[in-house]
Amino acid sequence: MVTPLWTIGYEGFTADEWLDSLAASGVQTVVDVREMPLSRKPGFSKSRLPDALRARGIEYVHLRSLGNPKEYRHRLRDGWSFDEFEREFRCVLEQQTEALEALSSMALSERVCLVCFEEDPTRCHRSIVAEYVASRTPELRVSHLRYA
Repeated sequence: MVTPLWTIGYEGFTADEWLDSLAASGVQTVVDVREMPLSRKPGFSKSRLPDALRARGIEYVHLRSLGNPKEYRHRLRDGWSFDEFEREFRCVLEQQTEALEALSSMALSERVCLVCFEEDPTRCHRSIVAEYVASRTPELRVSHLRYA
């Protein structure tokens, strides 16, 4: 049996729309893979997000070590190609065995959705994280909520 490992960005959503989307999809746990779980968008910072999720019956887990490092975010803003970023970020992931194993275990036992800001999963590190985990866990398949 193949289990989906969901991802979604919150770009383009209001907090209520995003929360409704997660709840309607049966997500049980949101795994925040932002290095710094802060947002200028109301409702998406770590100080408020866990409570809003719990109110809808969804757990919140922050795995900072799976975040896109600040240096890499700056390089991407300065024109670093996404292909180069992906190669480098995969090297970072290779050093995050504990967090990746925890994510894999969670995803096999409950309906998990990785979250960060970026709307487009093809231009976001959360997809790289999800694909990395799925490539080592044959029971998992990456699915993107907004593009399902």
